[in-house]
Amino acid sequence: MTILVTGATGNVGRQVVEHLVKRSADVRALVRDPSKASFPAGVSVAQGGFLDVDSLRKAMSGVSTLFLLNAVVPDEFTQALVALNVARSAGIERIVYLSVIHADVYVNVPHFAGKFGVERMIEQMGFQATILRPAYFIQNDLMIEDVITGYGTYTMPIGTKGLAMIDVRDIAEIAALELLRRERSAEPLALERINLVGPQTLTGRDIAAIWSDVLARPISYGGDDTEGFEQNLKQFLPAWMAYDMRLMGERFLTDGMLPEAGDVERLTALLGRPLRPYRDFASQIAGSA
Repeated sequence: MTILVTGATGNVGRQVVEHLVKRSADVRALVRDPSKASFPAGVSVAQGGFLDVDSLRKAMSGVSTLFLLNAVVPDEFTQALVALNVARSAGIERIVYLSVIHADVYVNVPHFAGKFGVERMIEQMGFQATILRPAYFIQNDLMIEDVITGYGTYTMPIGTKGLAMIDVRDIAEIAALELLRRERSAEPLALERINLVGPQTLTGRDIAAIWSDVLARPISYGGDDTEGFEQNLKQFLPAWMAYDMRLMGERFLTDGMLPEAGDVERLTALLGRPLRPYRDFASQIAGSA
């Protein structure tokens, strides 16, 4: 019985592979360029992409459980639909899909709306699936590390509602545990949605205060300017993606990313340890600054 991990060379996918291998799973990784892939011993590598249907068919042959992770790209929705249809044709019924929290709320944000469409397809097609809905990735703030440490300003548009930020390492481990739970179950498991959140819901000023503490100097919050956020992102991202991120930032300000009752306790029990807090991430960065 084989678990296929897509997005296997990315930060989340690579860690999912590592967790599965540590737990003695039979793992296959889908990659575009095998020469650039480095995995633990025993991982089989399948070359291909979501829009290369023949390569997908080959990669999914003999697979029992699928980890579906799509990058934020213009045709993300199409890629996911193709993958799910090929999976169904290959007889794969067990899936863990990485969606996003509040996919049904941030309906005007392209990559949120696309993921919600994929969720509905998974449900309508009757897959035995876990839909993971992570909040903001703590490691996203690596993009502005130099701004924080060099200019003393936290510039992400987090706002005052708060985001239940989660560490990527926790996301990957939870994904691996869910893959194994479905893979090793003798009986079909019902579709389930799990919010992936961190131990605290933090506002922009909360995060600036954490940075002030770990860096031992004042860090201000200056992130409510979503227009400026878009313009800054356009310096290193395509314009469509920068606009997508701006729309997301606007929903941060109006809606936040808030956990539901019991989310933190559920994840803590699943991991068997506390969730990693934002302060640990900031302290690590401060220690290497």
